Formats: sequence, C-alpha cells, structure tokens
Amino acid sequence: MEAQAKDYSHILGWGIDADPKNDPTYPIKQRNGNLTDPKGYTWDRPVQQPVDVEILHSKERPNVSAVFGTSVPPSGLSGQIRRFAFRFSESEYGHWLPLLVADRVNVVEGIIDDFRQGRVPNILAEKGMSADWKYNRKGLLQQAIIGAVVATAVITFLSRDKRPTKRAY
Repeated sequence: MEAQAKDYSHILGWGIDADPKNDPTYPIKQRNGNLTDPKGYTWDRPVQQPVDVEILHSKERPNVSAVFGTSVPPSGLSGQIRRFAFRFSESEYGHWLPLLVADRVNVVEGIIDDFRQGRVPNILAEKGMSADWKYNRKGLLQQAIIGAVVATAVITFLSRDKRPTKRAY
C-alpha cells in the first residue's frame, strides 16, 4: 500500500500548530538561535533555604528543592520507618507503603506522647466524631458496630482456653 497524505481539514482545530509563526515554544526554543545555549536566562537562582533540620527528599533529586516546608523533623519509630522509605524510588511500593505505616505509627506515638505529658487526648474530637454524628450518623453507627464485632471476635479468640479438654468415656 502506498502511503498517502490524508486530509484532516474537516476536524476543527486540526493542524493548529503547523504554522511556525504560531509556535507556542518560539520565545524559549529560539532565544539565541541555538537550542543548547543557556544564554537568555536573565534571572539568578534564588538563595537556598537554610537546612537546619533533617529533610527527607526523593532519590530522584540530588539535593533538596530551593524552598521546602517541614514542621517537625522525623523522630522515633515513625522517623526510622520514613528514613527507610526514602531509600527507595518514588515509583516503588517500598517507598509509599512504609510511609503509610509511618503515618499510623506516628498517630500512636502522638497519643503516647500526650499521656507522657499528662494530657488525655480527646480522640473522638480529633477524629471528627461530632461532625460524623451530625452529618453521617448511619455511617458512624455502622463503623462502631463493625469495630465492636471485630474487637469481640479478637478478644474471644485470644482468651479461649488453649489446653485440650479431657472427655469422659
């Protein structure tokens, strides 16, 4: 079969980028007439934000980005899990799954820290139970019932007598 040019002019917008005068990359693409020539940039790189706490960053980046945010550096068991996760590429489960686990561990660490400081955490308010009670009462009750059933099953399983019983003959 012979390759023939097909007419797509009936399609609205077809060939909109065919005109070189309408090339959206023109100012960047040909700033000096040479694609590899970096001249033409008129700005200096901003000053790097000072790194005064441990910052975990992707393996794909050789350094931290110019501006970053962190409220608390990684610490405790959750910090160790996060450090382990950042050994892997962002395209691997070995990166994301440990970060999910680290978030859950951090919640438990926060509750333990509250008790250590003499505060009793208001877990119901922190989990938004009052809003759930007001706007999603059915879902909240369903979660409570499922939680009670699972807890009862686990307690029953763990507290059963493991010694074999003697049967009377």
